[in-house]
Amino acid sequence: MVDVILGLQWGDEGKGKIVDYFAKNYNYDVIARFQGGPNAGHTLYVDGKKIVLHQIPSGIFHEDKINLIGNGVVLDATTLKKECENVAAFGVDYKKNLFISERTHLILPTHRALDKASEMSKGQEKIGSTLKGIGPTYMDKTGRNGLRVGNLLDKSFTTDYIKLRMKHQRLLDNFNFHEDINAWEEEFFEALEFLREFKIVNGEYFINEKIQKGQRVLAEGAQGSMLDVDFGTFPFVTSSNTISAGVCTGLGIAPQKIKEVFGISKAYCTRVGSGPFPTELLDETGELLRNTGNEFGSTTGRPRRCGWIDLVALQFACMINGVTQIIMTKADILDNLEELKVCNAYKMNGEEKSFVPFQMNKGGLEPVYQSFKGWQKDITGVTDFAGLPTEMKTYVDYLNEFLGVPVKYISNGPGRDQLVVA
Repeated sequence: MVDVILGLQWGDEGKGKIVDYFAKNYNYDVIARFQGGPNAGHTLYVDGKKIVLHQIPSGIFHEDKINLIGNGVVLDATTLKKECENVAAFGVDYKKNLFISERTHLILPTHRALDKASEMSKGQEKIGSTLKGIGPTYMDKTGRNGLRVGNLLDKSFTTDYIKLRMKHQRLLDNFNFHEDINAWEEEFFEALEFLREFKIVNGEYFINEKIQKGQRVLAEGAQGSMLDVDFGTFPFVTSSNTISAGVCTGLGIAPQKIKEVFGISKAYCTRVGSGPFPTELLDETGELLRNTGNEFGSTTGRPRRCGWIDLVALQFACMINGVTQIIMTKADILDNLEELKVCNAYKMNGEEKSFVPFQMNKGGLEPVYQSFKGWQKDITGVTDFAGLPTEMKTYVDYLNEFLGVPVKYISNGPGRDQLVVA
């Protein structure tokens, strides 16, 4: 059996904490990342200390859990090495329970250079890339040029690397990009030696054998549904399928193996980088949400754009993912607000619409809001649903009815166990 945890907005929904909580409390045997790369930033608080995971599954701090980096991920060996060093500082033997699929594609130094060169060339039309080399790596994957983790075991790896590097250099020359990446390459080859020490497995057989033995798998997504390369706000999206369908291609499992799909949404909404954001607040309330919620990218440090929750987009995300339960995070950030708003429709060309259009950034789209009274109480110490303020229950009840999917968990603080079960 496979359950899925993924983001329903534009990423940064708090997936790391939730995966960590579920791994601890619901007897999962395997935690598996199925897509994305080091642009992910899954924040955990372990023994009161903050750590951000970029590629390692968020079950790594549980010694009895197997953690798998699946074939749908694009892997930066240099970032992984640094990440493992950070994990080791917590006393975790990461080599004991971290496995990597041999089909996982590698991010090369020239992929990072291409990412930067491409973004620089766009001028005012930048898409907001994190410049981690993720897009160019996925392009090489679909172009059948990429190098994979399993290739590290081949004697021809260096030759294959040089061929791909030369191809990339021609592209960089076209961009007139001439920055020195020798330091990147030096770090890269050091990290490859480190990577060779891991348990590199045939991921699809590995995980299906676990499933056949009755073990429970939790598939961990990165980014969010509105950044999906097919269904997100294209072209301001990531380069992978962030939705539940990506679990099948990113791990090599069949659709009927998936049971629960846990979708995570903040109690409000944020976005990093460029692209349409209908409910964005460019006022004092937006600034309050940013500062109170510490809304700065855990990977890039960039300030996040903040706004009210968008139920039209959220309903769309629930539909395409087949969400069975919703987890609301950062509810405590709304504690001091007198009034809350939710977007329950879009006004396009003077007409109200209840669907996500082909292109959000065209047609003069405006959000239609419904207002709610804020609870104006500190909920961080609440441990059960009955203890939540009446106004908050009204807010949650409206979401349940509108979305047709129940909000089952509410995160009311950053702590590992600050999670109220409805």
